[in-house]
Amino acid sequence: MPADIRSGYEFLQPETQSLQDDDFANPGFLWIDKGETLFNQHPDNGKRACASCHTEDIRSIADAAAHYPAIDEQTGKLVNLEGRINLCRERYQDLPPLEYESDDLLGLTAYISSLARGVPIAVDITGPARKYFDAGEDYFFLRKGQFNLACSQCHNEHWGDKLRGDTISQGHGNAFPAYRMEWQTFGSLHRRLRDCDTGIRAEPLEYGSETYTAVELYLAKRAEGLAMESPGIRR
Repeated sequence: MPADIRSGYEFLQPETQSLQDDDFANPGFLWIDKGETLFNQHPDNGKRACASCHTEDIRSIADAAAHYPAIDEQTGKLVNLEGRINLCRERYQDLPPLEYESDDLLGLTAYISSLARGVPIAVDITGPARKYFDAGEDYFFLRKGQFNLACSQCHNEHWGDKLRGDTISQGHGNAFPAYRMEWQTFGSLHRRLRDCDTGIRAEPLEYGSETYTAVELYLAKRAEGLAMESPGIRR
């Protein structure tokens, strides 16, 4: 783990940093606006809106994104913010879960994450969360794919070095969901993890998989103290 924890923002070109900093120019705010609308919208089945539970005291979820992934008390399983949103839909709105990378799920995740901008990441890895943290750490250090590379080799050992003209970051997820220039759209951290696995010619895992969610927990603990930045801009 890098001794000097640095956000990927620090490795961006000044013009890209400016784009992230400008709430009027940052394209991620298109998804935030959509998410805020959905958050306040009653579903067609007449069930309550997300806002019906949370708007009276928005502070109850204002920093929530900084503390995920977390254990769901009802199931004892690890869920990330996307998973929590879908559990709330199923339990309280009688709605089906939203698909990963759908504009609706990205929008809701972006809106809730934006409420935590500037809040330091702090996740719990004690109790039942520990096995997930350990599994995420194992995956981070696991050599895989045709290139036989591990996440740690780029993001622990070679951060700050150049790769195809780009500076390798420390691999923190504090800006996600984020708008990536390469994608020309907004996307989740799990999409980024899949891209990394594809890049080393390893088989990408399913969106929302237990393993990727465990990696997300490990990355959050590894980035503890960094401020939440979503909606971030990345290359």
